[in-house]
Order: sequence, then structure tokens, then C-alpha cells
Amino acid sequence: MMDRRHLLLGLAATPLVACETLDPAVIDGILGGQGGLGALTAGEVALGLKAALDNGVGNALANVGVLDGFLGNDIVRIPLPKVLQDVQSFLAPIGADRLLVDLQTQLNRGAEKAAPVAKDIFLGAVRDLTITDAFDILRGPDTAATEYLRGRTTDRLAQLFAPIMENALNQTGALRLVDDVSSQLKSVPFAPNLGSDARTDLIDHGVKYGLSGVFHYIGEEEKAIRADPAKRTSDILRRVFGA
Repeated sequence: MMDRRHLLLGLAATPLVACETLDPAVIDGILGGQGGLGALTAGEVALGLKAALDNGVGNALANVGVLDGFLGNDIVRIPLPKVLQDVQSFLAPIGADRLLVDLQTQLNRGAEKAAPVAKDIFLGAVRDLTITDAFDILRGPDTAATEYLRGRTTDRLAQLFAPIMENALNQTGALRLVDDVSSQLKSVPFAPNLGSDARTDLIDHGVKYGLSGVFHYIGEEEKAIRADPAKRTSDILRRVFGA
């Protein structure tokens, strides 16, 4: 009898165009014996993966887009940029190091505000995603679809997310605080200068870590859908990932 490893190797060697539909027994072998799937097309698998990512976006924003969604979570909390971490020793002697604590707090508050506003951007990225190797992703690691989305959309998402993050950091006062830190450093001999791009650098930093936090939770939802039948809440999810 052909074991699972040989099934995977056999499918990997078969061009996708030649297996637009697959025998249910092959699918069952790939997915560890989940029965009742029927013949799946590459298009159906892609729809199922997108449905999982859609759910992941909703789950991610529900987790991070609330008070302490970033700040209160050790996994996704946004650290200060290294250049700001490095100036603490210069600010402490003049009693201004509290500015850095406040700045990190408001940086995370900004990300918490920005994430829900960007929901349509994330959903649009999923909708517009072209999945050309759906079966490979389906039988890949637990976060294969999430990593596929991350690899193909991060640059575009960063461009779209930046103005939202800038507005949020203005609202929370984070950008004003980075100006205050820069001003205090000028009064300390031999202290580094944050430079004229300090605000832009903080925005870019918030975008980078904000997106990373969202993708973390998209991946967590994908893992759950793959592992837990109760998370497969639509027909397409049940068809692709098993009932």
C-alpha cells in the first residue's frame, strides 16, 4: 500500500495543470485520512485558503485592535526602535527617561487604533491574492497560507498602512513625544541626535511591527482551522480542510 510520504512525493511530481481535479483517495492520503472531501479542484482549494485567511484577518484585528491588544501582549508588543532604546542612559540622569516609557505606550496605542481602520486593506489583499500553487499550500506547514499572503502583500500593505499609522500616532501623541525626546537629547552633552527623520522612522517602525502582529494572528487562525473542525464555519472550509 502506498504510504503518505509516497502520496506526497507522487503529487509533488505531478504538474498542477495535469491534476486540476484529484481522486478523493489521493486527497485523503495527503490530508491524513480526512474522509468525505470529494474531488477538489485547484480553484476550490484556493477559495478555501482565502476563506481561512479572511477568517484570520477578522481574528487578528479582533485581537490587536482593542485596548492593550498590542501593549498588553508580550508576543506582539511593539518595542521602541533601537536608536531610542540606546538613548535611555542619556535621558535618565536628567530625569527624562520616563518619556521613553510614555513613547512606547503611545506607539502601541497607535497600532491598536490603526489596525481596525486598515481592515479593508487586509481583506482586499486577500481578495486580490492569486494562489498559483494551492495544493502545495494546503499540504504545507500550519501557517503556509499566511506566509504566502505575507510574502506577496507586505510591501503593498506597508504603503497603504503607513498613513493610517501616522494618523493614529498623531492622535495618541507618540509623534509629539518623539519630538520631546529629540529636544531633551539636545541638552545632554555627547548625546546622539535622532535626526530630522525621527518621526518618519517611528511611523515606519510602527508599520513594520504592526503588520507583524496582524500576520501572527492570521497564522494562529489558520493553525486553528487546520487542527479544529469546529473552526471550519463555512462549506468551503469544511470541503477543503475536512468536515
